[in-house]
Amino acid sequence: MSTPFASFDQGMILHDSECTPAASLNWNKHPTFAGVFLKNLLTGEASGGALSCHLVRIEPHMAIGRHTHPDSLELHEVMAGSGTCMTPDGPLAYVPGTISLIARDMPHAVHAGENGLYLFAKFVVLKA
Repeated sequence: MSTPFASFDQGMILHDSECTPAASLNWNKHPTFAGVFLKNLLTGEASGGALSCHLVRIEPHMAIGRHTHPDSLELHEVMAGSGTCMTPDGPLAYVPGTISLIARDMPHAVHAGENGLYLFAKFVVLKA
């Protein structure tokens, strides 16, 4: 079955001397938000706490509820589907090709539309 993330499964996660096939990484249920699944491509542990990268799949009409990241910037790249990112500045339309930078400590929520939403999310930790 082809998914918006199928090309990632053909690739490798490379860092330091490690080479991990992306297809070998598991999808995990989000610990807090129902209908949200994560594939952790690069964890903060692998980058000395500086960066993490994740594929995010949000099922139709489900959401990542309002939250903040007090110590990091978050970058969303919309790969497929549609939805809305709710911020204090108003709603942001999420359609394929959208790239959204979310500032440190900015409250936000992400709602998937009728076909779900597929994001490539990256977090960069900022030093105080």
